[in-house]
Amino acid sequence: MSKHRIACCLALSAGLMAAGCAKKTEAPAEAPAPVAEAPAPAEAPAAPAAGGSAVRGVVSYANGDPDTPIKMDADPVCAGLHTTPVQTEKVITDGAGHLANVFVYVKAGLPAGGNYPVPATPAVIDQKGCQYLPHVQGVMVGQKVKIINSDPTLHNIHAHAKANPEFNQGQPFEGMEMEKVFDKVEVMIPFRCDVHPWMASYMGVLEHPFFAVSKADGSFEIPNLPPGSYTLEAWHESLGTQTADVTVAAGAPADANFSFKPAA
Repeated sequence: MSKHRIACCLALSAGLMAAGCAKKTEAPAEAPAPVAEAPAPAEAPAAPAAGGSAVRGVVSYANGDPDTPIKMDADPVCAGLHTTPVQTEKVITDGAGHLANVFVYVKAGLPAGGNYPVPATPAVIDQKGCQYLPHVQGVMVGQKVKIINSDPTLHNIHAHAKANPEFNQGQPFEGMEMEKVFDKVEVMIPFRCDVHPWMASYMGVLEHPFFAVSKADGSFEIPNLPPGSYTLEAWHESLGTQTADVTVAAGAPADANFSFKPAA
């Protein structure tokens, strides 16, 4: 082979090696960073009515009758869950003439066909200390109701519904849960435990969110009512019902008070 041809081959080989080395030492293309998955959007709360305002009030009670102690001796487990006497919850007052556990709701005046979002959070009835907690509450039609047994003893939840299907189901073990949904308006649904006759709870089922339960000081508040004229009803398990008419103006809270007397 001639010297010229050998030189050309050597030059060509060197070029190929240089190209190969350059290719090997070239920094790899940077991989695109993974796209972070967007968190699920938080559920938006129900928007208040445009120009809406609140109805506030106090429920009073003349000549408050003291509640009587509950005798839980029939179930030693129930008796052992308390270190002090437990009172019935039929009439709860604060000693200053105010009444708790009164269900106050808009009975009439809302526009027909109102579309009110159903809360995604379930309402809860807890069987704790051999009592139903809470004693009185409200839910919307279609809202889930979670029923819990927090006691180490047998309970059963007996819904004495009329507009909605009645049910009676046992929960024999601590920590058991079930869910129910009411699809019809009903004020009120009583709940009883057939095992422990002193246990009672009440639930109002409405197509709208305009309801409240009076607190220990008798106060209640129904927020975000659109301007208009309404009839409110106040319900108590042993003292009956009362109604009041109220007019709500935009941005101006309205007052509505109720006064109960002992049943004759």
